[in-house]
Amino acid sequence: MNDTSASPPPVTARTDFVRGLGLVSSTTLVAGGMIGSGIFIVSADIARTVHTSGLLLTTWVIATVMTLIAALSYGELAAAMPQAGGQYVYLREAFSPLYGFLYGWALFLVIQTGTVAAVCVGFAKFLAVFIPFTPGEQQVVAILCIALLTGINCFGLKTGALVQNVFTFTKTGALLGLIVLGYLFGHSAAAAHANFGANLWTGSGSDAGFAAGFNFETLRLVAVGMVGSLFAADAWNNITFTAGEVRNPRRNIPLSLLLGAGGVMVLYLAANVTYLSVLPIAAIQHAPNDRVGTAAAAVILGASAEKLMAAFIVISTFGCANGLILAGARVYHAMARDGLFLPAAARLHPKTHVPVAALVAQGIWASLLTVSGTYNELNQYVVFAVLLFYILTLAGLFALRIKRPDMPRPYRAFGYPVLPALYIVLAIGIEAALLVYKTRFTLSGLLIVLLGIPVYFWAERRNQKSKV
Repeated sequence: MNDTSASPPPVTARTDFVRGLGLVSSTTLVAGGMIGSGIFIVSADIARTVHTSGLLLTTWVIATVMTLIAALSYGELAAAMPQAGGQYVYLREAFSPLYGFLYGWALFLVIQTGTVAAVCVGFAKFLAVFIPFTPGEQQVVAILCIALLTGINCFGLKTGALVQNVFTFTKTGALLGLIVLGYLFGHSAAAAHANFGANLWTGSGSDAGFAAGFNFETLRLVAVGMVGSLFAADAWNNITFTAGEVRNPRRNIPLSLLLGAGGVMVLYLAANVTYLSVLPIAAIQHAPNDRVGTAAAAVILGASAEKLMAAFIVISTFGCANGLILAGARVYHAMARDGLFLPAAARLHPKTHVPVAALVAQGIWASLLTVSGTYNELNQYVVFAVLLFYILTLAGLFALRIKRPDMPRPYRAFGYPVLPALYIVLAIGIEAALLVYKTRFTLSGLLIVLLGIPVYFWAERRNQKSKV
């Protein structure tokens, strides 16, 4: 068996993909993967956790800073290693194949597929506002959504990118419209005064009397509350999975990460300011079914708000699922080329130049998670693991600067080494808080990752035997 600490294989460019993603499509892949239903829901749970409007905004500000630091840092790795697989490749090259495999293992088992399942169930639930599906029928609709988008992406990159562009522009425009309409017509002087005035750092309603200060309790609340804002901000890294299909990737991937992640996080901050300008903090905390976006839209738009928001979220979730399906399959393709996934996934279709087998395998597993009804729990379990891999990848940036100083780096991480180190410190602090205060979920997420270790060594033994 190979020593996992041995020097990684040299990085070579993949020439079998069609480089059909320009800057616009790359940016929409970043933005479209981020904007799902989270921005309209998670602020309720965050507000219940942190109690105050000031700390609610603080969680989004920190999430924005962390996302931008990570995105700009990943830009260096993507520009240096412009091949399919993205984060899987970076971890493999920085540390060893084991680290890359564990990321790909968690990605396939729940991170990407579980998110696809959850997003498509969200699509079905909001579609049910217009067509009254039963819960069982909603599962069928979710699976059909996965099948449809998987099929669309099997027809080639151009088709998948076209769907992504159309839906991303539509939902970004709709989110921007909600923000503008809220500012122009939904502004409530009473809510704004309460949320941005004397009560900015003090609770209201059931939380009256809570006083925030720079102390351990405040840090704890913010760290735990960050789960929601970081979850809503996630998937910005999906563009790195498709690096083998991006034109001029050394320029376009770092730029798309900046434009896509930066633009979405600005919209997220503005959306939360709109919520706080329209609704008192208690109404955000106790929004029906946590649908803060719908509650705010009801104030802005009146009786038509529910159906308008449902239509918006149907569009948003459909586009989000498309981006996740398109990008995720590229990681499994890269793993298969290293002998660490289904062999068929290593092949590209001779006409469409996409990893059809990887797309189908991903679609089948995501559909099974949909039927199982456990995907929401799995997503909670894996939040800890997602952040863990971000920490490792940022650490890999430092490792590669030391191990491979001569690697071509057409773009270098902004603010290195201070900003990447700041991200690692903040992320470790959040991880520590989650371990203490969300123990069941974090340990389960860690267990999912660790289960991949024996699978990796089994795959390595199999590979060694096949070479004999």
